[in-house]
Amino acid sequence: MSEYRNLLPIAEEAVMRASEAMRRRPAGALTVKGDRDVASELDYAIEREVRAFLVTETPEIGFLGEEEGRVGSAEMQWVLDPIDGTANFVRGLPMCAVSLALVNGSEAVLGVIDLPFLGSRFTAAKSDGAYANGQAISASSTSRLSDAIVAVGDYAVGPDAEPRNRLRLALAAQLAAEVQRVRMTGSAALDLVWLAEGRLDAALTLSNHAWDMAAGVVIAREAGAVVIDQDGAIHDVDSTVTLAVAPLLAEAVLATYHQAASMATGNQ
Repeated sequence: MSEYRNLLPIAEEAVMRASEAMRRRPAGALTVKGDRDVASELDYAIEREVRAFLVTETPEIGFLGEEEGRVGSAEMQWVLDPIDGTANFVRGLPMCAVSLALVNGSEAVLGVIDLPFLGSRFTAAKSDGAYANGQAISASSTSRLSDAIVAVGDYAVGPDAEPRNRLRLALAAQLAAEVQRVRMTGSAALDLVWLAEGRLDAALTLSNHAWDMAAGVVIAREAGAVVIDQDGAIHDVDSTVTLAVAPLLAEAVLATYHQAASMATGNQ
């Protein structure tokens, strides 16, 4: 049995509280964090409430939240995105999630993701498999890019968005020429759990904030997906990008990424 499994009930209770808040409480006022980047009043409230609960239940474990940063240990820490997909949430779009991970050093070892408006909760602990609403799940067996449905992360915003989006645009163009369909849901957590249960065949995010990715990475990996960075190395919290792929497609998707990177830099 996974050494982290005994912490799952605490993580699930924390996520359940956050999910209930999303269903029952309004977004409230919006805070501008940067160019076209906002957090809702509820983002901050959920983070504070979950942090207080986890600090009480597991005082020996640190906490990192997207909105207000870290308290306690940075070696073993809970990592929370209180509302992944805030832009969707405030517009009433159901593609949003609560994402909570346990990170040991640079490795995500436990994850719980709840989709409050889609009725699904996903859990995983290292070496213990991945589950959706208590039922074991696994990544798809798709073996050809032409059969693959691939999700890509949002385009970049902010003052440096243009150079960062060159690769995103090149990747979208390369995928459009090769895969069955390309999707952009606006929630990295949702992309990763849908990959884990075989709805998607790849989830490609060209960034790697721990609060966005860590929980979904451990769930996808425990479901049998391959999760790597742009060099093909095993993904961790220090990776630059997140390429999560059904196992039989990993080599082809990595090659597609490299082709897109060459296009973006003009090295064709």
